[in-house]
Amino acid sequence: MFTRIITRHVKFHFDLTQGQRVAQRDEFAGAFGALDAGDPGGREHVTLGDSAAGDFAQRCRSHAQTAFRHRAPRRLRLAGNVHHVRFPSVIDVAESAHRIDILLAGRTPRCGIIRGFTTEAGMPSGSTNKVIVGLSGGVDSAVAALLLQQQGYDVAGLFMKNWDEDDGTEYCTAQADYEDAQRVSAHLGIELHTANFAAEYWDNVFQEFLTGYAAGLTPNPDVLCNREIKFNLFLDYAQALGAERIATGHYVQGHTGEDGFELHKASDANKDQSYFLQAVPLAQLQPCLFPLGHLQKRKVRRMAAEAGLHNHRKKDSTGICFIGERRFRDFLDRYLTRTPGLIVDTEGVGLGEHIGLSYYTLGQRQGLGIGGRAGAAQAPWYVVEKDLTRNVLVVTQVPADLDSTWLATPAVNWLAPHPELPMRCSAKVRYRQNDQPCTVYRRADGQLGVRFDTPQRAVTPGQYVCFYDQRRCLGGGPISRTGRVA
Repeated sequence: MFTRIITRHVKFHFDLTQGQRVAQRDEFAGAFGALDAGDPGGREHVTLGDSAAGDFAQRCRSHAQTAFRHRAPRRLRLAGNVHHVRFPSVIDVAESAHRIDILLAGRTPRCGIIRGFTTEAGMPSGSTNKVIVGLSGGVDSAVAALLLQQQGYDVAGLFMKNWDEDDGTEYCTAQADYEDAQRVSAHLGIELHTANFAAEYWDNVFQEFLTGYAAGLTPNPDVLCNREIKFNLFLDYAQALGAERIATGHYVQGHTGEDGFELHKASDANKDQSYFLQAVPLAQLQPCLFPLGHLQKRKVRRMAAEAGLHNHRKKDSTGICFIGERRFRDFLDRYLTRTPGLIVDTEGVGLGEHIGLSYYTLGQRQGLGIGGRAGAAQAPWYVVEKDLTRNVLVVTQVPADLDSTWLATPAVNWLAPHPELPMRCSAKVRYRQNDQPCTVYRRADGQLGVRFDTPQRAVTPGQYVCFYDQRRCLGGGPISRTGRVA
């Protein structure tokens, strides 16, 4: 079958630190680039084993544009742990190269025929009754799986690991969470799949996080993670396993209205997470089920206890996973260079020295290192501006200096039909903020402007503004600028 075809076997270790994975991918891309150096009359047969298959899927679009630009292997064989591969991505490469046959070996998933390419051990694809639940190890996703199982769905779980520590530590408790997910799956009698999306998280979430901080912004990685990982890659993976629907333990509600799918706030106002889902494209939300949207958190814990789930008292995760219990400054020190500069008040009077503008956010009052000074009020100091041009941190003792009456956003992910502008609605600029009445309009520079009825405190570029029509989430976008009109 493979007569006169050169074989190049590419295999890399799976358990690597984040830094090692970056170096591995560079080496991996080089190996594919070597395809162009072969005999022009033949094609290589490339075998990918273990995580190399997964890394190929993660880098497929890049490889299609570079390594496969001139010559492609006639056959690409994925072997080893290929159940970690996002198959639609691999097929994208095959279609762009036009000449690749995909052969899947090893522990293949139950996916059968995928866009005309057949697995060596294909099985019939799943029915519409199959749902993959994102199991995090917490009580919310566990009860989500329980409820769907009780409703008659064919339920399986997926545990997603999105972060690999460079220093051998596990601040984001991934191993303990995985063990909890295993215990939940065993208790419910469902299959648990695992996927390592650390490479995608690094490229699409963490790099943007670092770039934002270096530019003086305050990014929101939770919003980015939902957009890039928890719905995007998760949905691709689930569909490759034969499921047409996914489910999560998020506290939101999905409804079908006149315009199709609508995202609504959860019944539990204190737990509503619609703010964090505002950036997820509508097409990725439509096939998702949210079993907890109509429940109160206390009832979810009670249901978990009654069902005998071991994690019914497990503490909710808070903060950013990859930072964990570390001090934020200590974490940033690993990736950003400190650039000290002056701290001044709004009149330009010097008050001290900052360690680098990336380490501060608007409205911050702790950790400024400003003591009392003669003639100044004994009131707290707040960060009111980060002057990147002069590398100056501006602070104030007047809380009203933090107020903004408007903001701008360059792009909105609409979860409802694009509105006619100007539009009256309400908005949030941070999680758990009360809805704020506002007007959305088109600015002269092409961005969308938001004018609030009442001034808003510490509106921060890099964070997100989310729009609402009563309980319906209309979408949102990143905040680029803010200001105050006298």
